[in-house]
Amino acid sequence: MVGVRRRIDCVVGARPNFMKIAPILRAFDAAGRCATRLIHTGQHYDEAMNAVFFDELGIREPDVELGVGSGGAAEQTARIMLGLEPVFLADRPDVVVVVGDVNSTVAAALVASKLSIPLAHVEAGLRSYDRTMPEEINRLVTDRLSDLLLTTERDAVGQLLREGVAPDAIRFVGNVMIDTLHANLAQARPPHETIGQFVDVDAVTEMTRDGYGFVTLHRPSNVDDPAKLAGLVGALCEISSSLPLVFALHPRTRTRIDAAGLGAEVAGRRILATPPLSYLETIGLVREARLVITDSGGLQEETTALGVPCLTARDNTERPITISEGTNTLVGTSPDALLRAARDALGSAGKRGRVPELWDGKAAERVVRHVLDLIGG
Repeated sequence: MVGVRRRIDCVVGARPNFMKIAPILRAFDAAGRCATRLIHTGQHYDEAMNAVFFDELGIREPDVELGVGSGGAAEQTARIMLGLEPVFLADRPDVVVVVGDVNSTVAAALVASKLSIPLAHVEAGLRSYDRTMPEEINRLVTDRLSDLLLTTERDAVGQLLREGVAPDAIRFVGNVMIDTLHANLAQARPPHETIGQFVDVDAVTEMTRDGYGFVTLHRPSNVDDPAKLAGLVGALCEISSSLPLVFALHPRTRTRIDAAGLGAEVAGRRILATPPLSYLETIGLVREARLVITDSGGLQEETTALGVPCLTARDNTERPITISEGTNTLVGTSPDALLRAARDALGSAGKRGRVPELWDGKAAERVVRHVLDLIGG
């Protein structure tokens, strides 16, 4: 209807979503042709850290907060669906926008689809080909239900076409995570300030003068098995003899390390174990790191954009472009393989790549244009 302002609901639930939705909300505001409603499911329930991310990324307060909290994957997804359905029914949006591959993403996709509300998926078409990963199931289901599939890379377009998605439903837009990286690099916290929160001045000087590695591990496949976790921690301890490490501990990882009795081993080496860090602290550390070791999808992308060598402690990745074009190396989860890869990277200054096509800081503008086209805005 002419003169009616279209309404877009953007659903988030976990920290990886926040970095993706921030530039999209700004781009919708700049377009000025629609109203947006931000719905936070509360899948990540650490209120203090959520507030820090919202503040740092300049995201406004959510219009709707469901507060679903923790639980198993099925329970959490069900709670989100139960919370979203009455919200959509009471004030029906013209389109629902979801990002990434967390439980909130697939829950919103299911509810929107059942209510015949058009659905746009940002970061569509990524595949690890490993259905033991909950995120892989979320990606497959969300893409199957979406009316508009917005991809970060051309290989994802090919993947969707092979799965039978209609070509006119797919748009290659680039990577909104890199939009957020570009927008916040100037405000990134210097490494000496972040490290200085946890150690004395002499230790800060040593780490920032001679270089350091940055580590995150959080996937259940790496941290839930005490034997596998012990092997990876042992490899990190050996690597730290050549390169001091900043290890940002996910709450799950901290709990598993303590339960396995590995805390003393970490504390006895040149490993600085920190609580979860904010976005600006993290990108400040990553930008200056000699090496990043991770099992995080987002860090694989950010290190590629920053030109920092990355070792991914996984047997597969849904972001193969970070390997074929970027700075990422998939090393598996064997401690020996991780050690060898770290020594190679430190001995050769690490893998260097290039920034992939359309990772240019303007992906969100393309997202908005295609979403408005979808609903005739």
